[in-house]
Amino acid sequence: MTLEQMQWINSISYNYLCKYSFVKQRTMSNIEKSADNIQRKEFNEFIHAIGLEIEHAQIKLISAANSQMLLHYWKMGNFILFYQNKLGWGAKVISQISKALYSIFPDKKGYSPRNLQYMCQFSRLYPVEILKNLLHADKELEQPTVNKVLSTAKGLNEFESGQKSLTELQSTEHKGDAIAQQVVAQILPVEKVLTAITQQPVAQIEQIFLSSCVSRVNWASHVILMNHNLSLGIRHWYMQEIVQHGWSRNILDLQIKSGLFQRQIKENKVNNFSKILPDPQSDLANYLLKDPYIFDLAGAKERVDERDVEKQLVSHVTKYLLEMGTGFAFVAHQKHFQVGDSDFYADLILYNIKLHAYVVIELKATPFKPEYAGQLNFYINVVDDKLRGENDNKTIGLLLCKGKDEIMAQYALSGYNQAIGVSDYQLSKAIPEELKSALPTIEEVEEELTNLLEEKDDSE
Repeated sequence: MTLEQMQWINSISYNYLCKYSFVKQRTMSNIEKSADNIQRKEFNEFIHAIGLEIEHAQIKLISAANSQMLLHYWKMGNFILFYQNKLGWGAKVISQISKALYSIFPDKKGYSPRNLQYMCQFSRLYPVEILKNLLHADKELEQPTVNKVLSTAKGLNEFESGQKSLTELQSTEHKGDAIAQQVVAQILPVEKVLTAITQQPVAQIEQIFLSSCVSRVNWASHVILMNHNLSLGIRHWYMQEIVQHGWSRNILDLQIKSGLFQRQIKENKVNNFSKILPDPQSDLANYLLKDPYIFDLAGAKERVDERDVEKQLVSHVTKYLLEMGTGFAFVAHQKHFQVGDSDFYADLILYNIKLHAYVVIELKATPFKPEYAGQLNFYINVVDDKLRGENDNKTIGLLLCKGKDEIMAQYALSGYNQAIGVSDYQLSKAIPEELKSALPTIEEVEEELTNLLEEKDDSE
């Protein structure tokens, strides 16, 4: 579901509540004047229940409308490709189809030559057999781990390669037949063409499509996925993330350009989770860990220290939690703890809803050093003692450094009894044009850094 659709749904909810309050007052006034024996409380709850049903129905209609539109585009693509091949039509026929459709349906949008080409690409990427494999992959990744994702992606990629080879072979075998038939060709309805292509009933074909994750991703995001020319396994993973997190097309584009799959679905991440945390929490923690993390500090000076990074991460926490990943909530910045006669300040403390655990983050502006793990282990112990509740799992530590020797880091973690992960972080200023308005301006960042330095001077 797109950001615009989510905003529209929120407006539905708000309008419903406003209307419900007004109608309830007016209706109850009429009821009080009538001779009916309707109890105020019962009628109030009755109307409220109906209102919720209407609201839920509207939300389902939006989702269903998106799925039906995608199914329509998929059918259109299959239909065009079938007759392009059968009748020997060239690529220019797409423009002619677009013009003809516009002359018949001038008010209908979505049938430009470019969009028709995307429909063809869309149907080519997701033949019925691949849709069936995606359904199986969805079940395999209901509880994702790094190893499961890698194994599933590999299987999907191999199947996609096999399908492409089979299609090329069939195209070569039937090329002469297609040319010979073009004079006597009979244009069949779309449904019959789909049945001829798949050798399956239309109702069954539609059910397979609508059950797959492909039908739950908005068209704009599908266009982004197609433009990046990703393998099927990686495309499937991004589709799952879109469905789970409700990413807009801009966020999806940013995540792909930053290599999110490669950073999150990475073997041999540096952590001791499997030794310290119980299953399945250790697998989930490892799955959520990225390496490296990429934070956009637009307008920041070339040399930034820990306080600069930390300040901006906190000042724009809603933007940077996206990079931290799913389920993270901000808890505290420079959290003060008094231990004995000494004062300590933890850089950042988050809470992950999926892990049901606090996550302590330490930022270092230098490459990893073994003593950094000791400092973070200390903060984890303190958070476990001071903040962790009886329903919380063990606190996890994340050390973000400007580079690391992975072998040295893994050795350094082996001696600790707290769960610690070590990742690099990178500072990027390559902000997509469409996202610049959502990020701080150069002037805002400079003002923040100036204030930070002034505060530091005052404290000294």
